[in-house]
Amino acid sequence: MAPYVLLVEDSRTQALRFQLQLQRRGVRVEVARDGCEGLEYARAHVPDAIILDVDLPGMDGYALCQQLKQDCATASTPVIMLTHRDDARSAQTGLDVGADDYIPKDAFAEHNLIESLRALGVLQQT
Repeated sequence: MAPYVLLVEDSRTQALRFQLQLQRRGVRVEVARDGCEGLEYARAHVPDAIILDVDLPGMDGYALCQQLKQDCATASTPVIMLTHRDDARSAQTGLDVGADDYIPKDAFAEHNLIESLRALGVLQQT
């Protein structure tokens, strides 16, 4: 069965960019446009991994990650923060609220995301 990933991203362009990269590797991707919708999707259809932006409408990525990690249904689901915030303080905050990885949206973001999903056991090594 194909891995299932929830991508929580409010930018349609960014969501499409990462969705296409994941789908090329056989991943089923559901996209949520804000933090509240992401939380509902994650609880209703527990994914193999959750990828989320920090700057989301309704509920930011830090609060979303914290809620996911406190919910027994999603606590063990890997969470990867994928964001434009690339400073050390933002990354540390992400890790402090329970993110399994923190990836800046830079030229290497797609590669780093795929490698992170492999390291977390969501994608097979090639």
